Amino acid sequence: MTTLPYDATVVTVSGDETTLGELRDKALLIVNVASRCGLTPQYEQLEKLQAEYGPRGLQVVGFPCNQFAGQEPGTNEEIAAFCSATYGVTFPVYGKIKVNGMRSHPIYKALRKATDANGRAGRVGWNFEKFLVAPGGAVVGRFRSKTKPDAQEVVSAIEAVLPA
Repeated sequence: MTTLPYDATVVTVSGDETTLGELRDKALLIVNVASRCGLTPQYEQLEKLQAEYGPRGLQVVGFPCNQFAGQEPGTNEEIAAFCSATYGVTFPVYGKIKVNGMRSHPIYKALRKATDANGRAGRVGWNFEKFLVAPGGAVVGRFRSKTKPDAQEVVSAIEAVLPA
């Protein structure tokens, strides 16, 4: 089973270094996001998931990525402003990273080992691919880009890993 490397350094949009270690006891929905993608409206659904399930232990986490047709060209500050102003995003959106290739972020090197519903692992296919991490770090779900955040299979998987 794939496990999330909580100790991997991530950069906040303000440039500070941190890790996801403080989120170890939460269920995480990790998403590679982009501001200029046809799937960008998924931010709204991600925010609704955060509002509904956050009090029960879910944390949505966004990682902007510009590897797919240059659809996330802005600076970290521009990305944060867009997310807040356009979709009212309250969940953390970290600094831009690479999700594929030799220079991909360690978090995504681990996440790419997880399989989707068809048993396929490997490269992230596009913006807004979603990975569900259970409290403690086991990667328990992978949902491809076109699967909406509020799809029944995503919601059921989230509910299955949250405390009763």
